[in-house]
Amino acid sequence: MLDTRAETASALDGGLDRERILGLYREMVNIRRTEEQLARSYQGGHIPGACHTYVGQEAVAVGVCAHLRREDVVFSTHRGHGHALAKGVPPREVMAELFGKATGCSRGRGGSMHLFAPEVGLMGTTGIVGPNILQATGAGYSFKLLKSDKVSVGFFGDGAVNNGAFHEGVNLAAIWDLPVVFVCENNLYATEVSFEYATRNTDVAERARAYGIPGIAVDGNDVMAVYEAAEAAVARARAGHGPTLLECRTYRTRPHAEGMRDGGYRTTDEIAAWKGRDPITSLREGAIARDIAAAADFDAIDSDITAIVSDALAFAVASPFPGPETATLHIYSDHG
Repeated sequence: MLDTRAETASALDGGLDRERILGLYREMVNIRRTEEQLARSYQGGHIPGACHTYVGQEAVAVGVCAHLRREDVVFSTHRGHGHALAKGVPPREVMAELFGKATGCSRGRGGSMHLFAPEVGLMGTTGIVGPNILQATGAGYSFKLLKSDKVSVGFFGDGAVNNGAFHEGVNLAAIWDLPVVFVCENNLYATEVSFEYATRNTDVAERARAYGIPGIAVDGNDVMAVYEAAEAAVARARAGHGPTLLECRTYRTRPHAEGMRDGGYRTTDEIAAWKGRDPITSLREGAIARDIAAAADFDAIDSDITAIVSDALAFAVASPFPGPETATLHIYSDHG
């Protein structure tokens, strides 16, 4: 098992400046605290429908989205809150959406698995496994036809790589040199089925060789490692040199979805071991040990994010539900 703290410390030696490191930390804490509040709200009966949290995987969304412009696009999964927040959707809008409120990013109609905010480049999360890979490829094709330098990113889990959409999307992006970054968040389980059981070849990055594109495996609990790999992949795509497949090996430390069992298909020792490799703690401790930033800097961020999430909760609770008269809105495009 990799020692994430050692990996992060090594990456920190690469010389990223203090402000960038604090920025990455802030984005990860923003996701973590928002998700923890959503889990509590679900347990309190305030969230209708499903609630798939991103706790433990924050380094992936943050490390990748740090290199994206507002106009770059992201296609996400059922576990998409972290991608939404990292791409710029405010906590208020994410929380209100899960509460089913009209002020949510999808106007209360999407919930946990259907977050949509095209104004910041979030082109949707989906509860169906695999189609976002094809959507990301399609966006990349559009950008190439328009001679744009925009980049498309498709996030997906290990379960999706055995889906035909994976082959079709990656193959098309490869033969047409599309500006796409494919990000596999390999958290070892597709719901409760282990990746080792579901496939003979568990090395996702190695599969890129079959398509003639770069395949890079990184420690997905090391935000610095993800940041550096994503920097190269995004730059390659933006320069017109084609797609990259990133495999970020990580772990969700909460159940597949709130209300489901946490163990049984995985041991408590395994969960505890991965909690010990927490990406947020690793970055904080590594930076402090190297005098890049002080504990007070991180404490100030923690305090600020706590206030933001508290405000988001109050906003979600106070917001109205969509009125019955709006039931037929947002079904058809208003543009001919």
